[in-house]
Amino acid sequence: MIRFYLLVLCLFFSMLSFAQEQPESIDENVLGLNEFLAYVKEYHPIAQLANFEISSAQAELLKSRGAFDPQVMVDWKNKEFKGSEYYDILNSTFKIPTWYGIEVKAGFEQNQGEYLNPQNTVPNDGLYSAGISVPVGQGLFINQRMADVRQAKIMQDLSLAQRDIRLNQLLSDAVLAYLDWYLASREVSLFSDFVGRAEIRFEGIKQSALAGDIPTIDTLEAGIIVQNRKLSLEQSNLKLIKSRLQLSNFLWFEDNIPLELNPFVVPEDLNENSIDPVLGTNLLQLENFVLEEHPKIKALDFKIDRLEVERRLKAEMLKPQLDLEYNFINERVGQFENFNTNDYKAGLFFKLPLFLRKERGNLKLAKIKVNEAQLDLDYESLQLQNKIQASRSEILSYQRQLTTFQSIVTDYASLLRGEERKFSFGESSVFLLNSREVSLIDSRLKEIKVFEKLLKSKVQLFNVLVNEVSVD
Repeated sequence: MIRFYLLVLCLFFSMLSFAQEQPESIDENVLGLNEFLAYVKEYHPIAQLANFEISSAQAELLKSRGAFDPQVMVDWKNKEFKGSEYYDILNSTFKIPTWYGIEVKAGFEQNQGEYLNPQNTVPNDGLYSAGISVPVGQGLFINQRMADVRQAKIMQDLSLAQRDIRLNQLLSDAVLAYLDWYLASREVSLFSDFVGRAEIRFEGIKQSALAGDIPTIDTLEAGIIVQNRKLSLEQSNLKLIKSRLQLSNFLWFEDNIPLELNPFVVPEDLNENSIDPVLGTNLLQLENFVLEEHPKIKALDFKIDRLEVERRLKAEMLKPQLDLEYNFINERVGQFENFNTNDYKAGLFFKLPLFLRKERGNLKLAKIKVNEAQLDLDYESLQLQNKIQASRSEILSYQRQLTTFQSIVTDYASLLRGEERKFSFGESSVFLLNSREVSLIDSRLKEIKVFEKLLKSKVQLFNVLVNEVSVD
């Protein structure tokens, strides 16, 4: 009769544990994966730093555009000595730089003095000028300030790609931490279940031994089983605590306030397809994957564009520097009836290194960098394709393994129930019962491990699809 009560208690506990494994509809103590990732994206410091990269690139673009700002320059010199005014020279200029190296200028000169250089002599009311400076050789189609603006624009696009890379890496690490927490909680739940089973069995065996139905030695073996189960539960609890603290590293709130996960908060129940909508790792979506849209590939493309601008600038340096300047001059501004085309200031500047060794060396180095970047792009493209294929094969393999282990767990559970029934009729022993239970526990742990590998392989696929090492 006692064995019958023991069997009833075991079956009741099995039904209770099964009921506890069913997902709850709403629980305020459950931290879902989507909710967790929302906190990470909104408040984590690394997410904030990723946005700073864009702000920094925008500041660099603003800085480079400053080379095209109009300029006002005033140069005034005066000298008086022993009551004599040697000279009083005022030279003011307004200059507007344009895109193709051309500069539009306007100026005003007013000079006087007893010892004034004759070339600075101007009418008493001053002299106005307006003209243009044109580089007809080096610097006409591309120069340093044009290159700076183009590279700053490219860096702005590159910063967006690098921001995506950094955010995706953060999300990938956060999902892995969540999975560790979830799987550790599953192990705790598993061993809690079997600790309860072992304790109920121990109480039943102890009562049977006191009634003289079974040998007293069986209580010792049943007690050892309880201790082993509790030891495994304690180890799982330690693993859960460590995973919970690791998860807390990703939890922040406003004003950079770190949060610590409450021990009473539990993860949501996951299945093998739960993270696909979150990470976009459905294998059917791979058919629409465009390699050129990958952040790493886009970043490498931007790097090549930036180096190509540098190469064009170095090639421009091979040209001779020939700058022409022409300014119309007039005594009074706005009086075009007195305008004389024969009144002007003109200039020419020419410069050409005879051997161009420095310029040819810089161009050669620039070409080498472009070729290196192109080879890097080709290598990364091939590597990404192979990684995607490897991740896909890995996921399919783990899916098949998980199905097999789920079948094994079901079979071991049936064997354990049969052994418990035989034990209730006195046709089995504690040793055989424990052996069946150990086999079930091992198969459950292996199932959890394969489930872990399946989920993490999907995270790895997500990491390959949207993330790689950043580009310098």
